[in-house]
Amino acid sequence: MKIAVIGTGYVGLVSGACLAEMGITVTCVDVDSRKIEMLNAGRMPIHEPGLAEIVARNQADGRLFFTLSLQEAMWKVDAVFIAVGTPPDEDGSADLRYVLGVAKEIGEWLSDYAVVVTKSTVPVGTNLRVKAAIAKALEARGAAIPFDVASNPEFLKEGDAVSDFLAPDRVVVGVESDRARRVMERLYHALSLSNVPILYMDILSAEMTKYAANSMLATRISFINDIANLCEIVGADVESVKRGIGSDSRIGGKFLNAGCGYGGSCFPKDVKALIKTGDDFHHELDLLKAVERVNERQKGTLFRKITRHFGKSLAGRRFALWGLSFKPGTDDMREAPSLVLIEQLLAAGASVRAFDPVAMDEARRRLGNVIEYASGMYDALREADALVVITEWAEFKVPKFTFIEKALKQKIIFDGRNIYDPRQMSEFGYTYYSIGRGN
Repeated sequence: MKIAVIGTGYVGLVSGACLAEMGITVTCVDVDSRKIEMLNAGRMPIHEPGLAEIVARNQADGRLFFTLSLQEAMWKVDAVFIAVGTPPDEDGSADLRYVLGVAKEIGEWLSDYAVVVTKSTVPVGTNLRVKAAIAKALEARGAAIPFDVASNPEFLKEGDAVSDFLAPDRVVVGVESDRARRVMERLYHALSLSNVPILYMDILSAEMTKYAANSMLATRISFINDIANLCEIVGADVESVKRGIGSDSRIGGKFLNAGCGYGGSCFPKDVKALIKTGDDFHHELDLLKAVERVNERQKGTLFRKITRHFGKSLAGRRFALWGLSFKPGTDDMREAPSLVLIEQLLAAGASVRAFDPVAMDEARRRLGNVIEYASGMYDALREADALVVITEWAEFKVPKFTFIEKALKQKIIFDGRNIYDPRQMSEFGYTYYSIGRGN
């Protein structure tokens, strides 16, 4: 089986490499010559554990190729995957110019029947527009070439994307014909043999499933963060509450970790896009609007704790930040809580010295020289008034506290991910602030 994947961003590259790992011949296409040169030279444009090894193995085995030529990639393919970006517009809607632009190009180069599969996260109804764009391009050529469209949304967690693709909870596929379904069944045959549920449905439902899934997870995070804030007021411990509700089989414990807010490329964008879809159809998604509002407020919770301790003016204060990426396992800083806190600290007159295991280059690209960049986690602490933990990287969870207390001016920690034990912090003599645990 042979396919093309258009786009070598996070979704396209992971999807293409993992489909090649499943035995399919894959050609990935991009207009960015720098990316294609990097990939053909064996270098990764993104950080994702395990991805480089899969790319290298499948390139060596002749199943994975990278090119700038869409015409070349589409020759005699069974399916074409659209995996380009859908950034949010100012009103929160998904920007579909790249998706529809690619659809037009597919119509210009399609030579035989293929299923055009939308992997990008797109609003409900987008595949109808993709189908129309392809048909219009074919008509302009005077070519009567049959094709189908399908929706195959991704559910990849950054930092775990390879395992998520190769051993998923489920695969969602929206199709409009038996022929398209047969192609998709062949495509995911290897996963079917591993008893992975392949859920076939209509295209509109598949498009909606993606947004509903991410919005549900975002809702859980905002819910527990709002409960954490109430716990602080009444004197309860959100970690105990989490265990109490998470042990209920109807609820479960996933995505119930209180913290300083969610970020990344998916949850913020998808919640906004689903709210916009509701607005477009005159249906107020009040719950999701509250989810978004709680999350934006939560990103300021560490700054509020810092100013309650030090006062509103932080002139002359220096803060050590552990973590810049929005979550561990990735260098992605899109919508990261660290960006909000850094902006607030700098505006209040403080200076910042930060460290992240993998996101330092991305931070330099985004922030320039407005903060200092440490060479290691303990180097970040030098002459700082306090340590602020933003991202729960594994190496931050069991640090050498003797190193911390020697480097800090004062033994003060603001823990935005609740990775330390308050009783232990008290025994060690730290002034310790966390989320939803009484301070």
